[in-house]
Amino acid sequence: MYKRILVPLENSPHDDAILQHIRELVRGSDATLLLLHVADGFTARNYRQLNLRESEEMQQDRAYLERICAALLAEGYDAEPLLGAGDPAREIAATAEREHCDLIAMATHGHRGIQDVLYGSTASEVRHLTRIPVLMVRSNL
Repeated sequence: MYKRILVPLENSPHDDAILQHIRELVRGSDATLLLLHVADGFTARNYRQLNLRESEEMQQDRAYLERICAALLAEGYDAEPLLGAGDPAREIAATAEREHCDLIAMATHGHRGIQDVLYGSTASEVRHLTRIPVLMVRSNL
C-alpha cells in the first residue's frame, strides 16, 4: 500500500505511540520508514546559514534516531534515519516532498484549547503545509 512513510520523531516518550502503530501498519509490507527528527535549537536553526558544527543536542538526536532505526532493522523493517534542522512543521513537509513519501505518520499530544494557542500544533501545521496524507496517532501520555 504505502512505499515510503515519513515518521517524524520528537526524541520523547510520545514517539512510542507512532512507532507501535506504524509497526502494525507496515508489518509484512515492503514499505520504507524514514525516521525524521527535526532539531530546532539555535544551532540547528542556523546550522546551514552560519556554517556551524552540530551541537551536542543535534548529536544526541542523531544517536537517538540511529538507535530507533537499528531496532527497527533488527525487527525486519526497512528504516532510514534522517536528521533535519529548523522549523519542525516546514522541515517535515519539505522532507516528505523531497523524499517522495506517500504518507506522513506522526504522534500528537492531544493539547486542547489554550495549550494549542500557546504552543501551536506541529501536526496541525504539517497537514496544512502538505498534500501528502498525514496519519496522526494520539499519544496517551
